[in-house]
Amino acid sequence: MNFNELFDNNEFASRHISFNDEAALLSALGEKDMAGFIGNTVPQSIRMPAELNLPEALTEADALAKIKAVAAHNKVNKSYIGLGYYPTRLPNVILRNVLENPGWYTAYTPYQAEIAQGRLQALLNFQQVCLDLTGFDTAGASLLDEATAAAEAMTMAKRVSKVKSNRFFVDERVYPQTLDVMQTRAKYFGFELVVGDFQTASEGDFFGALFQYVGKDGDVLDLQEMIGRLKEKGTIVAVAADVMSLVLLKAPAELGADIALGNTQRFGVPMGFGGPHAAYFAFKDEYKRSAPGRIIGVSKDAAGKPALRMALSTREQHIRREKATSNICTAQALLANLAGMYAVYHGPEGVKRIAKRIHALAAAFAGSLKGSDGLKVVHEVFFDTVAVDCGSKAKADEIYRNALNAGFNLRRVSDNVLAAAFHEESSREDLAVLHMLFTGQSTLTLPAEAPQCLPENLLRSDEILTHEVFNRYHTEHEMLRYLKKLEDRDLAMNRSMISLGSCTMKLNATAEMLPITWPEFANIHPFAPAEQVQGYQQLLRDLQEQLKAITGFDAISIQPNSGAQGEYTGLLSIRRFHEANGQSDRDVCLIPQSAHGTNPATAQMLGMKVVVVKTDEKGNVDIEDLKAKAAEHQEHLGALMITYPSTHGVYEEGIREICQIIHDHGGQVYMDGANMNAQIGIMQPAEVGADVLHMNLHKTFCIPHGGGGPGMGPIGLKAHLAPFAPSHAVTPVEGATEGMSAVSAAPYGSASILPITWMYITLMGKQGMEQATQWALLNANYVAKKLGEDYPILYTGKNGRVAHECIVDLRPLKAESGITETDIAKRLMDYGFHAPTVSFPVPGTLMIEPTESESKAELDRFIAALKAIKQEVLKVQNGEWPKDDNPLVNAPHTADDVAGEWNRAYSRETAVFPLPYVREHKFWPSVNRVDDVFGDKNLVCSCPPLEAYED
Repeated sequence: MNFNELFDNNEFASRHISFNDEAALLSALGEKDMAGFIGNTVPQSIRMPAELNLPEALTEADALAKIKAVAAHNKVNKSYIGLGYYPTRLPNVILRNVLENPGWYTAYTPYQAEIAQGRLQALLNFQQVCLDLTGFDTAGASLLDEATAAAEAMTMAKRVSKVKSNRFFVDERVYPQTLDVMQTRAKYFGFELVVGDFQTASEGDFFGALFQYVGKDGDVLDLQEMIGRLKEKGTIVAVAADVMSLVLLKAPAELGADIALGNTQRFGVPMGFGGPHAAYFAFKDEYKRSAPGRIIGVSKDAAGKPALRMALSTREQHIRREKATSNICTAQALLANLAGMYAVYHGPEGVKRIAKRIHALAAAFAGSLKGSDGLKVVHEVFFDTVAVDCGSKAKADEIYRNALNAGFNLRRVSDNVLAAAFHEESSREDLAVLHMLFTGQSTLTLPAEAPQCLPENLLRSDEILTHEVFNRYHTEHEMLRYLKKLEDRDLAMNRSMISLGSCTMKLNATAEMLPITWPEFANIHPFAPAEQVQGYQQLLRDLQEQLKAITGFDAISIQPNSGAQGEYTGLLSIRRFHEANGQSDRDVCLIPQSAHGTNPATAQMLGMKVVVVKTDEKGNVDIEDLKAKAAEHQEHLGALMITYPSTHGVYEEGIREICQIIHDHGGQVYMDGANMNAQIGIMQPAEVGADVLHMNLHKTFCIPHGGGGPGMGPIGLKAHLAPFAPSHAVTPVEGATEGMSAVSAAPYGSASILPITWMYITLMGKQGMEQATQWALLNANYVAKKLGEDYPILYTGKNGRVAHECIVDLRPLKAESGITETDIAKRLMDYGFHAPTVSFPVPGTLMIEPTESESKAELDRFIAALKAIKQEVLKVQNGEWPKDDNPLVNAPHTADDVAGEWNRAYSRETAVFPLPYVREHKFWPSVNRVDDVFGDKNLVCSCPPLEAYED
């Protein structure tokens, strides 16, 4: 063996891809080699003209050492900045068994409820926390961040308000990042934001209003009277409330509000330079059908047992398209689960102790400054943040600088005023240091009784977290078992492949995940001084260069913190570009029928008129229809939103012509990057004509789905659009144009998960990234070829090939047998598989994306399952099994089914062990088929008694 062969820098790619399967897969497709296969699958017209400009791969050890060196350039000071982000402690039992556990972080959004009961229970716990703390009847299962939740509250207020005005009042005490995002959203909805002293809110005519319960500078005001006055005028009132403060403060619902929102970050979720964090969103029950995001509801299964599901799914943007209430696609499920489990583990007494300690330390600090020459505490009533007027800029400068030297980050409120925000990790030693920094006195005597400065009329009198789930698992042993019990109710990628079309559920390698919990990445405030975040800035620059090389774009904006946010930001940059050119009336958006389902909702959010373009019988954009509609709307054409390869799983050979048509008629091309797993190293979106593209880092680039979030959706922009990318009101984005308002609360979105994508690209290198795409195509075509023997494959492209996904048409089988696509999806659970994407983008179909990281053995198991199911359907069709009593309509089957009396038309073994491999790897669904209609008609989004499950 050659000596150099002993040092294989490309070793990681062979962990990500099963290279030993190549000959067998190619042979099945009648191909001799990979080059020939790619040539017969990908149109030559779209191929990139140059090689992928990425460095060679690094080994896992070398990549981890490199990113460790990058992390070392971050300085982790004690953070007293506040402004919505606080140091916190995630209990280690939750850290190890949820955040670092692939059983939790590799699961998909719980659309298939029967195999997601554990995650759904965890999300229901989160909702219960939100209900208890806000006092409302209904809450969602998380939104992206506090700022976007506030923007969603504004648009929801408009939907439900009877006030005709287009004006919305914003309390001047809101976080600046919240106001920044609201200004972005309000403009394209045609809303006028009026920012002012909350006492003036009742003087105008507003459809809605937003108040900050603990103001940005720390003050706590009694909002009840003002809310009452606004309610008399019909104004819908939202309150942004600090989640930890609500442990002590009166609930927003009791104040008279209609909506409450905020960040749950300080319930155990690391700051992570801005995210990901789960926003909470609670509201009056009467508004539930107008609420954004997901709601977890309690329903029942076919056996009458309680079962959980995502409720009111008809509100979802994929279904409602341009009529959707929001374009939200990604929630923050993994982070919501962390916050909910934090409450489970600590219980009511634990969280009260933490909240009281935070407040007592803040009150003790304020008390210690009384009588100090030249210092004045600005607010008498506060929860955790003490604003101090230092008397002069020079004195404030000196204290701020000395604090930095002592390892403390304070917040600069104004020239004279500094703020210190206390938190869960604050200690008596920290208090003594802060006292010395402000007063110059080295001794501090703490009072025997914990001080507090919140008046009685602001404190809550009701009990919180009374449900048994928050009062049962306070020892680590009990908590460990509870987490394991929930994990075992879920089917995640640590059990079997999840073949979801357009969602790219691929390997999330352990080496990619390790850095996200390192303190140098996890414990950084998003508004930390620039000199402390040089490691993050290096990581961001590296990632931007990697993504530019892959896509061909001139600039990358990292801020969008989900795919839907990426869509919004990409279209936003186009709108801003047209406005800068004096063409603000270019507000028509052409969207092909084959585009991703969120696209129409996104266009609607930006005030654009959606015009649908037809697709032909092969699933391609109808170019003649496109030409006609581009010409018809030439004066107002703003953009085309196109998914490539299409959501039909086909490379459209006319993509260059499509882009040119739009450009010739004055528009810009937005490309949806949901299907980038079929692009890297083969084509570049910018090179074929796209002007902007969003990249789902949680799809193509290996950030795990986390059971329904987190996600990241950076955008690539050509040079003419780059000046219109978002900046940030608190910390301007490096390279961004001043005045470009934000789309997310943090300047770089969910920055703490970016090391995952950095590691993936670094580990794969140039060759590995190219191979990932080749194998995504190879595996998809192998699955399509094998399943094509039993089912029609709906759309194909060049030489009868598909791209990275294929659509299996079940409609003929359904027409002949009565067995539905839902029956087949549920039956797959008995075989140990999560269903592919059901009825999207075409009703009555399954869209399958096997990804590059599944082995031939796993693909063959999945193929065997669908082939066996076809034979089962034929037995129903032929009358061997009754149409109302067969393993498909009764699927999925639970252990209770087979343990009880059996009088069905098929055997127990057929029900639960339909193929030999299933016996070895049996996954037992914990409930039977969930009754969706019952759940929507009887919406309950709070935790039922535990006995309901035990009975």
